[in-house]
Amino acid sequence: MAEISVSSLTNAEAEAELTRLGDLIAQANTAYHTEDSPEMSDAAYDSAKRRYAEIEARFPDLKRADSPTGQVGAAPKEGFGKVRHAQRMMSLANAFTDEDLSDFRSRVRSYLNIPADQPIAFTAEPKIDGLSLSLRYEDGKLVQAATRGDGEVGENVTANARTIDDIPETLTGAPEVLEVRGEVYMSHAGFAALNERQAERGGKTFANPRNAAAGSLRQLDAEITRARPLRFFAYAWGEVSEPLAETQNGAIQRLELLGFQTNPLTALCTSSVEMLAHYHEIEAQRATLGYDIDGVVYKVDDLALQQRLGYRSTTPRWAMAHKFPAELAWTRLEAIDIQVGRTGALSPVARLTPVTVGGVVVSNATLHNEDYIAGRDSKGEEIRGGKDIRVGDWVQIYRAGDVIPKVADVDLDKRPDDSQPYVFPTNCPECHSDALREPGDSARRCSGGMICPAQAVEKLKHFVSRSAFDIDGLGAKQVEAFYMDGWIREPAEIFTLRDRYGSGLQQLKNREGWGEKSATNLFDAIDDKRKIPLSRLLFALGIRHVGESASALIAHHYGTWDSMERALVAAAEPGQARADLISIDGVGEVMATSLTAAFANSAERATIDRLVQHLDIQDAKRTVAADSPVAGKTVVFTGSLEKMTRAEAKARAESLGAKVAGSVSAKTDLLVAGPGAGSKAKKAGELGIETLDEDGWLALIGG
Repeated sequence: MAEISVSSLTNAEAEAELTRLGDLIAQANTAYHTEDSPEMSDAAYDSAKRRYAEIEARFPDLKRADSPTGQVGAAPKEGFGKVRHAQRMMSLANAFTDEDLSDFRSRVRSYLNIPADQPIAFTAEPKIDGLSLSLRYEDGKLVQAATRGDGEVGENVTANARTIDDIPETLTGAPEVLEVRGEVYMSHAGFAALNERQAERGGKTFANPRNAAAGSLRQLDAEITRARPLRFFAYAWGEVSEPLAETQNGAIQRLELLGFQTNPLTALCTSSVEMLAHYHEIEAQRATLGYDIDGVVYKVDDLALQQRLGYRSTTPRWAMAHKFPAELAWTRLEAIDIQVGRTGALSPVARLTPVTVGGVVVSNATLHNEDYIAGRDSKGEEIRGGKDIRVGDWVQIYRAGDVIPKVADVDLDKRPDDSQPYVFPTNCPECHSDALREPGDSARRCSGGMICPAQAVEKLKHFVSRSAFDIDGLGAKQVEAFYMDGWIREPAEIFTLRDRYGSGLQQLKNREGWGEKSATNLFDAIDDKRKIPLSRLLFALGIRHVGESASALIAHHYGTWDSMERALVAAAEPGQARADLISIDGVGEVMATSLTAAFANSAERATIDRLVQHLDIQDAKRTVAADSPVAGKTVVFTGSLEKMTRAEAKARAESLGAKVAGSVSAKTDLLVAGPGAGSKAKKAGELGIETLDEDGWLALIGG
C-alpha cells in the first residue's frame, strides 16, 4: 500500500491505509514516549505521519477519533503520579526542505495579513534531542516537574528533576507562578561514561543519548537518576502569572538571568536567507556541540504576534521544527585506520568525532579502498566531484537502516590549510609484509599469509563461524584470546587443545572466565566436530572467493576429500582437470585460481594437511532416484527457463544424480536450452551434444 500514491487511493484503500498507519504510529509513540525504546527511525516515523496526514486531508470523512494528527506524545507510564498541565504541552510541525520553511513564513504572513515588505523577526535555535520537561515554580520555589506525556497529562518526576544540577531549586525575581519548559538531555561524554559503567556492571546499555536521558529521568528510584549525568536546556514556558518579556528572544534572556541554561546558539533572524544560513551553521557544528540535536526550531519573535497566531489542534502556528536529514550528518574525520581481513585485504576505516545518525551513535565509517579515498571509483572515474578524503576533513556521513556508515561528501571550505593527501600504506600494518595490489583488484592485500597475525586471527574466526565448524563455546572472542596467548595459532591446534591444555600447570579450567565444567564442555564440543561434511570443511578453510554455496557445489562435484584434493592440485596447470573445475556451475577463472593457489602454496597447504589429520571428513552425499534417466550425466542449462527458476532446475538435476556444469565441453552429456540461448547452444551443436528445450527436459525427468 505504501507504494501507491495518496492521489491514487480508492476510498476503501485509504480506510485500510489509515488503520495500518494509525496502529503503526500508536505503537511507535508508546515505544518512544512511554518505554524509551524506539522501534522506528525518526525518518520512518515522520514519513508515516506525513502520509497519514495527506490521506486524512484527501478523505476527511474517514478521520478517526483516535487520529494521530490530533495527539501529542503518548499516555504516561504506569508507576508515576499523574500531573495535568495547566497549559497543554504541544508538539511542533516539521519542515524537511527549504521550500517547507518558505511555506511556513508565507502562512504566518497570510494569517496575520502582513505585507511582504514588512519584516517579521524569528528566533532560530537548535532542536535538542531529549525528553520534554515542564518545571512549575510558585513564589520562586520548584514545586512540581512533569514530563509531556500525552500533552494534557504527564508523569510527576519532581523528585528526579531535583537531582539535575541545571535545574534551580529556587528562583530570585521570578513571576509568582512560572512554568519553565525545556529538554532534559545527556551529553556525548556523559552518555559514553554511563554506557561504560553499565557494561562493567552487566547492566543495560543505551543506543543513543536520547534514550539514555529519557530512561534516566523516568526512574522510580530518584537515586538512580542522581547518578546519571543529566542536563537541562530551558527554551519555553507554560503558565505564567506575568509576562517574561515582549519577545521570544527577550523571554529566553530572562530565563537565563533567572539561572537556567539556555542555548547560546539561539539567534534572531529577519529573513529566509538568515534563517537558512543559521540552520546550516548549526548543522555544520552538530558533531562538536557535545550533545545531540536533530534540527533547528524557528519561532515568531514577537509574543503579541504569537498570541494572534495561536494554535492548531496539536501544534502552534508560530513555530516550526526544520529537521536535519535523518540519514546524514557532518562530523570531523579524526584518523584513518587500516584493518587487515581474513583474505589479507587492507580496509581503511574512518575514525570520526561521534555523531548520532539515524538514531545510532556513529564513530566509524567505511572508506572502502585507496581509490575511494582518492576520489575515484574502481574504473578510475571521479566520485564526490573528485574530492579526496584527508585526516582532519569535515565529512558528511550517510547511514540508512542497517547499512554500514559511509562518507558521502567532504567540505573543502573547512579543510585545514596544512592538510596532506592520505598516503595508502604499501606494507601491512600488522606484519609489515608487502601489501600488493594485483591488476583488476580494488584492494591492496598483505602478502604475509598466516605469518600475519591479523589474517591468522580472522581466518580462525571464520573457521569457527556458524556456517563452518560452529563449535559450541568457541566463538570469535575466545579464538582471539587463545590466539593472543599463543594457545591456538592455526585450525589444527583447536583439535589438540585438550591434549595441550586439559591438564598440567597451565589448564583451560584455570583461565579467567573458565571452570572445570566449561572447559570440559568445550573439549567435548571440539571432539563432536571432528566429523565434518566436506562442504563445511571447504568453506571453513576461508579460501578467497569461495563462499558457502560454492563450497557445496564443489563438494558435490568431487564427492570426497581425496578426489577434490587431487583435482585441485592438478588444476593448477592448464588441462583437463582445470577445465573440469571451471565447468562446475558457479565456478569461474577467479575462483578456480584461488582454490588451486591455496593447495599449491606450501605454507597454506601444510596448515591444511595438519588439520585434516584430526578430522573424519564425510563424503558429499547424493540422493539419486533409482530410475533416474540423468544419473551420472553432466547437464548444462542456458537461456531463460520459464517454468522453473535456474536454481530449481539445478537442484532437481542434482537430486536425480546429474552433475550441473556452467560451461559446455566435450564432457557435457546434455544441454537444456531456453529462449535466448547463445554461444553455449552453438558450441553444443558443434560438439554434437544432445540439446533439449525446457519442455523436453521436463518430459525426460518426468515433470
